[in-house]
Amino acid sequence: MDTIFALATAQGKAGVAVIRVSGPDAITVGNKLTGNKLPGRGMTFSTLRDAQGETLDSGIVLSFSAPDSFTGENIVEFQVHGSTAVVSALLDELQRSDLARLAEPGEFTRRALENGKLDLTQVEGLADLIDAETEAQRKQAQVILSGALGQRAEVWRQDLIRAASLIEVTIDFADEEVPVDVTPEVHALLSSVLADLEREAAGVGIAERIRHGFEVAIVGSPNVGKSTLLNALAGRKAAITSEFAGTTRDVIEVRMDLAGLPVTLLDTAGLRQTDDHVEGIGIELARERARTADIRVFLVEADENLDVPFMAGDIRLLPKADLREDSDTAISGVSGQGIDSLISHLSSTLKNRSIHDGIATRARHRETLNRACESLSSAIDVLGRGPDLYELAAEDMRSAIRSLELLVGRIDVENLLDEIFSSFCLGK
Repeated sequence: MDTIFALATAQGKAGVAVIRVSGPDAITVGNKLTGNKLPGRGMTFSTLRDAQGETLDSGIVLSFSAPDSFTGENIVEFQVHGSTAVVSALLDELQRSDLARLAEPGEFTRRALENGKLDLTQVEGLADLIDAETEAQRKQAQVILSGALGQRAEVWRQDLIRAASLIEVTIDFADEEVPVDVTPEVHALLSSVLADLEREAAGVGIAERIRHGFEVAIVGSPNVGKSTLLNALAGRKAAITSEFAGTTRDVIEVRMDLAGLPVTLLDTAGLRQTDDHVEGIGIELARERARTADIRVFLVEADENLDVPFMAGDIRLLPKADLREDSDTAISGVSGQGIDSLISHLSSTLKNRSIHDGIATRARHRETLNRACESLSSAIDVLGRGPDLYELAAEDMRSAIRSLELLVGRIDVENLLDEIFSSFCLGK
């Protein structure tokens, strides 16, 4: 492979910048810039010079010999002063050296995958960790990056290999008397793995919400204080407010961290009958977004009904507590009454829901797990029909094994890699 390099820290002025080099000539590149022979693994403080001997900067140089590095290749990292001029000078010198080329997005991590340092689920976990904005997202990403899903998949795979081998022994000796009936053990193995896979697949929905964010829609008639409440919850003026009904025509979204969980608040158009075409589009969009939200906060009078279903976990409150006497179950974005109670209720509800997430976190995981489940269900069904169909059951088991290998990136993943790594920065 080519030797590659890139800035591994963010662009712009900083106290320290890290430039990473990986590949067969990485140590040679480090030797040329430092004028010294770098250790196979270690840290030195060196002056970095260009080909003419002019000083570029001084900094810490870390070296790692293959295979004991992030990519599994030789790696050198330069920790230098984080000025744009220093970084540009070093990158230009690396480009001129002809020993290395600029890395593509995610190429360091891709090499880690290809060299067996990470499996595909860990790569996805690393991408999620880089994008994490809340504590829940960080924890979720760390679990995936640790290899937990890959480890579980390997246990399932070994159980299925055991089950398939038992059945295939029976097939190979079909004309002879097999001393032990292996069917009960095979059935137990398949049933156990199937139950685990179904449980993990069922938890992907909540896990995806933690990755992308829960949605909470504020729903009500026009001019009941929805936008004012959104602004109060957001702590800033995110939506226009006025005394005129129908001010909000589109869905206003505000992203926030609620008790460590990512939450998007939705301020929707007031629900009413209208002849205004644009407002009507906004109202229809409001109904649709409210229906798909995780929680709806209804600002309605006690006897008022809206054309949006009330679901378990939804909240019903009286609007404009600052203008009414019966304010025990009311809320006001103006006075702040009921805000803390609403936040507490939303936090506890979403935390309870997030308890049921699994270690599989993406739609790709769910699809792959579901395919494995379908294969195992078929295998169990065929197994019960007798030895004459054991070959079909064995093929179903092999199909489930292939699905698990696809999950961790052992087979048939080239078409996925470009999409996954396109979201990475150059230095990762």
